[in-house]
Amino acid sequence: MIFQETKLQGAYIIELEPFRDQRGFFARTFCRREFEKIGHHRDFVQFNHSHTSRKGTIRGLHYQRPPHAEIKLIRCIRGGVFDVIVDIRQGSRTFLDHISVELTEQNLKMIYVPEGFAHGFQTLDAHTELLYHHTAYYAPEAEGGVRYDDPLLGIEWPLSVGELSVKDQGYRHLEPHFKGLQIS
Repeated sequence: MIFQETKLQGAYIIELEPFRDQRGFFARTFCRREFEKIGHHRDFVQFNHSHTSRKGTIRGLHYQRPPHAEIKLIRCIRGGVFDVIVDIRQGSRTFLDHISVELTEQNLKMIYVPEGFAHGFQTLDAHTELLYHHTAYYAPEAEGGVRYDDPLLGIEWPLSVGELSVKDQGYRHLEPHFKGLQIS
C-alpha cells in the first residue's frame, strides 16, 4: 500500500499495490504494521457495505460526535464515487477545509478519514458499492451531519444532484459561530 498524505492532517489517500497475473489480482487492503506507521493504533470494530442505485446520488456529509467519534477507511468495490471529507475538528489549522478524491473499482484507492471529519460522496455510476471500516460502533445519538451544499464549505460536486435522503436534506447549513468537534 502507498500512503499519500493530504493537506488535512491525519487524512490519507491509500493506493493498493495489486499483484496481477492471468487470474486477476490480489491486493492487501489492511496491514496493522503499515497502518501503525501513520499513527493508526485503534481496532476496526464495524464493517459496513453500501449500495447506491442511481448516478448523481449524494450521501452525507456525516460524522459521529465524541465520545463515539470514529476513524473510517473507505473503498469503492463497484462503480465510482466523488468522495469528500471535511475537517470539523475544533482548533484544527485546516478547520472547514475539505479534500475530494475519486474512488473507483478500477483505481483501487481508499481514503483514511480521521476522527473529527464529516464524510460524504456523490455516485459517479449507477449501482455503486462501498466498503467502510469503522473504529467505533454506530451510535444514533451521536450522529451529526452537514449539508452537502453548505456555502461555508464550497464543495463543487461534479454532477447535478440526484437523490438525497430526507435526513440529509434536513441538515442545516453551518452557523458562522460553529466551533467544530472537540477531539481529544
